[in-house]
Amino acid sequence: MSKPLKLLDQVKQAIRVRHYSYRTEQSYVMWVKQYIRFHNIQHPQNLDESDVSKFLTHLAINRRVAPSTQNQALNALVFLYRYVLESPLQEIKQVKRASGKQKLPVVLNQNEIRTLLKHLPHPHWLLAALMYGSGLRLMEVLRLRVKDFDFQYRAIRVMQGKGRKDRVVTLPDNLISHIKQQIEYSRMLHNKDIEDGFGKTILPYALDRKYPNAASSIEWQFVFPAKNRSKHPQSNQVSRYHIHEQTLQRAIKNALRKAGINKTASSHSLRHSFATHLLERGADIRTVQEQLGHSDVRTTQIYTHVLQRGAGGVISPLNDILADTNMRPID
Repeated sequence: MSKPLKLLDQVKQAIRVRHYSYRTEQSYVMWVKQYIRFHNIQHPQNLDESDVSKFLTHLAINRRVAPSTQNQALNALVFLYRYVLESPLQEIKQVKRASGKQKLPVVLNQNEIRTLLKHLPHPHWLLAALMYGSGLRLMEVLRLRVKDFDFQYRAIRVMQGKGRKDRVVTLPDNLISHIKQQIEYSRMLHNKDIEDGFGKTILPYALDRKYPNAASSIEWQFVFPAKNRSKHPQSNQVSRYHIHEQTLQRAIKNALRKAGINKTASSHSLRHSFATHLLERGADIRTVQEQLGHSDVRTTQIYTHVLQRGAGGVISPLNDILADTNMRPID
């Protein structure tokens, strides 16, 4: 008779049955651990809504987490009680909500983008160019597969992006030849993996059962494969995954430093810059919303604030004074 699964293993199993991403699994398990430790290693089935409230308030007051982080913790606990303990939480009262001001995104101008790209080696150059040229998120660009590119229609199909939504984004014309070369490199590695007795990639959900040969086909291989094969943490299958996100993040940070760009920019700034520059060129905000994959147009509207000069678009009256005189500071 098999032993009953431990609580955290039950959480993992419930997540995998519902086809949540591995990142979500890592996050939820981490929050469940922290919740248990906060309550002195008590089993969650012995805790109730008031205990959840205390934990969330602790995150806001003592840990000073961002609102999104507090919401993530709440989502993890709601999942735990609903799908693992089968005792859904009722209304959670008296929670001190995390406070956080909306931050304007860091945007690079086109000269800075140009300089940044000059300091990036291949394939990080191509990855960064796609993030800026197509408005892709970090994990979206890394997870691109050969089948996702439509060169005839200059389009990229983003499958299961944030919020598990699909969308189509633009493919810059001047990246097509580079993408084709990268696909050939992926094909070469794939053929070598097959010769070595491997060559099966990780497929989303249960597609490997529905399409038994898909995992070995070139269409499903990652366009930006990792240099080495590795064991997948969920399935234990040895395959060639995509380039690790930290590798690209470090490359972009190093390029920003070498380029002398003194902004608190990151890889995500390329996506912010894509949206801002589209609006600058007169693109409709709904079009930008679709390209970015935002559910709510209000999320997209933050880029209109970046376009404004000063506070609310106000032009300083000092401009008129200095324009009409030769006023200069006293030496």
